[in-house]
Amino acid sequence: MQRSVDQRYAIKFCVKLEQSVTETLAMIQKPQGKNALSKAQVVRWHKAFREGREDVEDEQRIGRPSTSHTSDNVVKVKAVLDSGRSLSVRLIADQVGLPKSIVYEIVTTELQMRKVCTKLVPKVWTDEQKENRVSIFREFWTV
Repeated sequence: MQRSVDQRYAIKFCVKLEQSVTETLAMIQKPQGKNALSKAQVVRWHKAFREGREDVEDEQRIGRPSTSHTSDNVVKVKAVLDSGRSLSVRLIADQVGLPKSIVYEIVTTELQMRKVCTKLVPKVWTDEQKENRVSIFREFWTV
């Protein structure tokens, strides 16, 4: 995202220098290579800056807000996970009544969990969990 914003600044600068779209496109593609904005995007931003636009950030997009990724649904998914960690995302989705993609997003981003040996476990361990792990390891190591 930051790269495209940087390229928009470059396009804005080229417009101020009164360069053509072709010259601007060549100047952007040379250092950026495969990461350069497409020709269509360069044309669109060049035209917008030529018409007086000053802001390089994207405008707020309109659209329907997500209704399935709510705090209530996060609580529901957490409750199902607390009942049994060996459930798959598909089973959780069936129990909660949400799409699998939303359940996966909630589990990985909101609850910070990942699948390990058929169990969903927290990605980040607490200090207590780390200490417990070390003590168990030491017990087995001395045996």
